[in-house]
Amino acid sequence: MASKAAAVLLLVYLSGSTFGIKLTGNGYTDILIAINPEVPEDPVLITQIKEMFKEASRHLLNATKKHLYFKEVAILVPPNWNKGNYPKAKTEVYDKANIIIDEPNKLHGDQPYTLQYGECGSEGRYIHLTPDFMLNDDVSKYYGPRGKVFVHEWAHLRWGVFDEYNEEKPFYLSGKYIHKHDQRDCTTDPVTGLYTEDCVFYPDKQQTTSASIMYNQGLSAVKEFCTKETHNTEAPNIQNRLCGNRGVEEVITSLSVDAGVAVVPTPPSILPTFTVVQCRQRVVCLVLDVSGSMAAGSRMLNLRQAATLFIQKIVEDQAYVGIVQFTATATIREPLTLIDGEASRDKLAGSLPLSAGGGTDICAGVKKGLEVLGGDGDGAMGDAIILLTDGESSINCQKSVNESGATVHTITLGPNANIDVKQLSDISGGKYHNAADGVDSNDLVDIFTSHTTSDGNLTKQTIQLESTGLNMIGWFNGSVSIDRTIGNKTSFLVIYERSPPDILVLSPFTRTYDTSHFKHDASAKTLTLDIEGTAETGKWKYSLLNKESTAQSMSMTVTSRAVSDAIPPVMVKTHMSQQFSNGSKPMLVYAEVNQKGVPVILADVMATLKSDSGDQYEIQLLDNGAGADAFRNDGIYSSYFTELTTGKYSLKVKVHNNDGMARFSLRRHSGALYIPGYVVNGQVVMNPPKPPISEDDLQADVGSFTRTVIGESFSVSLPPGVPPPNFPPNKITDLNAEIEEDKVLLTWTAPGEDMDQASQQQVVDIFPDFFA
Repeated sequence: MASKAAAVLLLVYLSGSTFGIKLTGNGYTDILIAINPEVPEDPVLITQIKEMFKEASRHLLNATKKHLYFKEVAILVPPNWNKGNYPKAKTEVYDKANIIIDEPNKLHGDQPYTLQYGECGSEGRYIHLTPDFMLNDDVSKYYGPRGKVFVHEWAHLRWGVFDEYNEEKPFYLSGKYIHKHDQRDCTTDPVTGLYTEDCVFYPDKQQTTSASIMYNQGLSAVKEFCTKETHNTEAPNIQNRLCGNRGVEEVITSLSVDAGVAVVPTPPSILPTFTVVQCRQRVVCLVLDVSGSMAAGSRMLNLRQAATLFIQKIVEDQAYVGIVQFTATATIREPLTLIDGEASRDKLAGSLPLSAGGGTDICAGVKKGLEVLGGDGDGAMGDAIILLTDGESSINCQKSVNESGATVHTITLGPNANIDVKQLSDISGGKYHNAADGVDSNDLVDIFTSHTTSDGNLTKQTIQLESTGLNMIGWFNGSVSIDRTIGNKTSFLVIYERSPPDILVLSPFTRTYDTSHFKHDASAKTLTLDIEGTAETGKWKYSLLNKESTAQSMSMTVTSRAVSDAIPPVMVKTHMSQQFSNGSKPMLVYAEVNQKGVPVILADVMATLKSDSGDQYEIQLLDNGAGADAFRNDGIYSSYFTELTTGKYSLKVKVHNNDGMARFSLRRHSGALYIPGYVVNGQVVMNPPKPPISEDDLQADVGSFTRTVIGESFSVSLPPGVPPPNFPPNKITDLNAEIEEDKVLLTWTAPGEDMDQASQQQVVDIFPDFFA
C-alpha cells in the first residue's frame, strides 16, 4: 500500500497537478474564469470573454509557432446573477479560478495583471481583469488588443516568465523620449548619461520588430516571444534577473510545466468551446470516521469540538449541511439541513457522534455522503464532502466521486491514516489536510475553520485571528488584535481537555469578560464568548487559568468577519510550492498578505511546519526580494524549507503587526504594459494619462492586526537509504550598483548556508582607484 501511495504522489508531482489547467494535444483545457459577486450582471461581459479567448487563441498559436491554442474554457458566474438560466457548477469554484474578473483595486486600477511570485518557470496564481477592461474599448486600448494582452498574462500564469520591460529603470532601443509635462525633447543626466526621471518613452507604432509580447504587447508588429537568439540578455528587466538571462521561449521549452511536450498536428479549428456555469448556495456533508481507532486518546472529543465550530461559526446562513458517520458501514445522522438560524445550527451540532467502535470502510462513508448530497433532488454535482478519517481501509470509490461531480475535502487524523484518501481530493479539486492528535495542537479546529465559503465574497468569510494551544499548569496569557477591517461576529473559543479553566478577556477599552460570559458546552468541553455588535478595535488580552494541579491541554481560537460590505478585510493565504517532494530540490513556503489585492508589507510573518513524526520547524517568511522571495515589498512573504525528511507535514502561518510598522505597498509587477502613446510619422500621439494611485491611501498605517491561516498539507518521500538533502546557498538575484559622488555602492543580500536560511544584507563601497 505504501509503495502504491508513493507512486501516485510521484505522478502528481511530475505532472504538476491532477486538477486544474491541462494540455490535451495542443489545446489547453479546464481553464476556469470566474466573475466576482461585486460585478453587476451583464450578458455582454460573457460575450466579451468569449471573444477575447477566440482572439487570444489565434495570437497564442502564432506566438508558439503553430503549437498551442485554447481549447476548452469554463466561465463561472456568481450566485447573485439571476437573469440567465445558468446550469449548476460542478467542481468549479471561485478560489480555484485561473482568471478572475473583479472590480479594480486601488493598486492596479484597470491594468491587467497576474499574481505571480514563484521561481522562474513556476505557474502563477491567477490573472486579474476588470469589467471596464473587458467592456470599454477606451480602457483596453491603453494596453493593446484584449487577445494579445491575455497572451501576455497567460505567459506569466502558465509558464512562469516575467516582464521584459522595466518601469523603474527603463531600457529602450527605438522610439522617442519627451518630457511628460511639456513634450519637449528629453535631456540626459551628465553624471550617469541616462535620461532624467521626468522623461517618458513613446514607441514607434510602425516599427517592424516582431518580439516580444512580454515587452510591449500593444504594438501591432509584436507577435512573438523572444527566442534564445533574439533575447536581449543585457536589458535590466525582471525576466533576466529571475530567469538567469534566458529568453521566454527557452523558459517555456526547458523550465515550465509544458517543457518537453511533444508537438502534434494542429486541428482544423483552434476556436475554444465554452461552458457557462453558476455556483449556488453551499451544500456540504460531514463524513466522519467513528471506527474503533477513533476511541484512542481524545480523537472523538477533538472531532466534536472542531465540527461544532464549523457548524456554529464557519458555515454561512442559507447553506445546507448533512452529517454521516461510518465504521465498517455508514449511517446518516442528519440529512441535509438548511442553516437559517441558531436552532438549525444547534440541531446539527447536537447530532454529531459521541462514541467510536468497529471497523473502517472509508468508501462506505463517502458513498453515503454522496447519497445525502443528492437528498435535495439536485444530485451531488457541485456539492462538497468533508471527510475525516484516522483509518487505513482501501480506497476504491474514485470512480463514484468522479462521476458524482462533488468535491471531496480529506482530513487524515494521526500518523497512521491512509494517505491514499488524498486521491479523492486530487481527482475532485478538494483540499487535503493532515492533523495531529491532541487538544493543544488545535489542528482539527484550524482545518475546519479553513473550510469557509469560497464564492469570492470576502464579507461572508470567517477570518481566523488566533489559534494557540498549550499543555499547561497555571496561567496561559495572550493577546489578539482586532483591526479596522474586521470586528463583526467576533468569537473567542476555549477548548479544554478535562476541566474548564477560569477565563479573563480584556477589551482595548478595559471592558472585562470572565467565565460567566462564556457559553459552556460540557459534552464538547468548549467555552464560547460571542462579542455583540462590532468588536472594539485594538489589542484584546486574554488569560486562562488551569485550576487543576496537573497539566492539561487547552487552546484559544479567535475568529471574526469583515466590519462592513464596504471595507474589504486584510486577508492571508499560504501554500507550499509543491504538494509532494522527493528531496531533489528545496520546497518554498509562501504567504500572501493583502487587502483586496493591495499588498500589506513590513508585517511579521512566521510559518510553522509540523511532521507526523512530531518534528516542528519555525521559519520566518520575508518580503525582501532575495532568496526565495521574487519581489521586494509586494506583500508576498517567502522562504525555503530545506529540512526535508520523509513524512506528512502541516503548514500554519501567523501574521502580526503589533509594532504598527506594516504599510500598504505601491509595488506592481507581472502586468500588461500601459502604453502612454505612440510615435506616428514622427509625431507623438498621446493616450490619456493612467489614473494616478493615491499614495496617501496606500501607504497609510494598516494598524495592529493578527491573522492565523493554514495551508494544505504536503508530503516528503526520500528514496530509501538516502540521507536528507544538503542544499547549497541560493543564487544572488538582487545585486545593485549605484554611483554616489566618486564611488560605486554595491548592495546585495548574501545567501545562507542552506539556500536563503540566515541570509544577511551586504553593502560594499568601491572607490575609483579600485579599478586602476
